[in-house]
Amino acid sequence: MLVLKGVGKAFREYPSQILRFLTWMGVRVRNVNEHWVLRNVSFRLGHGEAVGIVGQNGAGKSTLLKLITGTLRQTTGDIVVNGRIAAILELGMGFNADLTGRQNAIHTAGLMGFSQADIARVLPDIEAFAEIGEYFDEPVRTYSSGMQMRVAFGVATAFRPEVLIVDEALSVGDAYFQHKSMARIREFRRQGTTLIIVSHDRTAVQALCDRAILLDKGEQRMDGDPHTVMDYYNAMIAEKENSAIQSVQLESGKVQTISGSGEAVIDSIGLFNAADEKVEFINVGETVDLRVRVMVRQDLPRLVLGYLIKDRLGQDVFGTNTHHTAQVLENVRAGESYEFSIRFDANMGAGAYSVSTALVSTDTHLVNNYEWRDLALVFTVMNVDRTYFVGATWVPPHISIKQP
Repeated sequence: MLVLKGVGKAFREYPSQILRFLTWMGVRVRNVNEHWVLRNVSFRLGHGEAVGIVGQNGAGKSTLLKLITGTLRQTTGDIVVNGRIAAILELGMGFNADLTGRQNAIHTAGLMGFSQADIARVLPDIEAFAEIGEYFDEPVRTYSSGMQMRVAFGVATAFRPEVLIVDEALSVGDAYFQHKSMARIREFRRQGTTLIIVSHDRTAVQALCDRAILLDKGEQRMDGDPHTVMDYYNAMIAEKENSAIQSVQLESGKVQTISGSGEAVIDSIGLFNAADEKVEFINVGETVDLRVRVMVRQDLPRLVLGYLIKDRLGQDVFGTNTHHTAQVLENVRAGESYEFSIRFDANMGAGAYSVSTALVSTDTHLVNNYEWRDLALVFTVMNVDRTYFVGATWVPPHISIKQP
């Protein structure tokens, strides 16, 4: 279990070292400059729970992790940790470049508090997990960043911790090792390990975490469902001086995030079948028409519509925009409206899906974000008459069988 109550961190600058020493003795000193990097962060994590920490660079994520692991001390608030913490906060975990991977593994595990007997017992498992072959007995200075991460992750997870903290460092690994690492993380979670993961990878946060916490300029902006938090974070990145972010609770209980400067907005959106009927339920593989009506409020030199289909976990299924399809609208005028018709075959597995829309000027919402609307439309795909299958995509096979 992990509990944080009103945690804050300030870095202080003293006019002289003597004044710094006096503060250690409990003397109040004036003319001290304080720079707060975290303020009033509070949350609780239970056994086996997973939380994603997200935020832009400088939001205070790394400082928060250092406070939890004890490498920094908080200025205000309390942190309570029940159990051992294992953390990968930087590439290589401070490995000595002149030592071999094996020597670094032994040294690091010793610093983590394990006996020589315990280390000798798990060292073959660390070597096997890292899968770097003879390089395990070569100096770390000869390693690639991915090889360093393989050894570091193997050491940090050689013994199941009560709390596992993983920073963005895992992103340097290759796809195979990322899958292998995620499999071990999931197994730890099933055994009761509490997970804290820092990542800008929306898919990783939504797939691994029960909750997400958004930090912004050292303050805790949100704590909630990963899908909702990541949508708000995405909107926050695109926020400009003349734009706003709005959160609306829908009848379904989900929270819709709308952001943008408002020069163009979605007026209506609907999904229609071949009979031109507006539908919420469609069959696997059915041809449907997504119709989006856009109202232009101000003259714009360029207008691009983008859309993104997500599954029930908030993971991307398919998305594109009219920049990529070479259908950009040029020099649109205030008061005009446009209806976009997007026809596609719903070759998706049975389940609930949502559509997000974006009105922008280029291929990204990071330049001019007129409107970003999450959960603009929700629909359900059902398997009415297709052969039974599992998975997220309908890829009907042609299977032939013959005897040689």
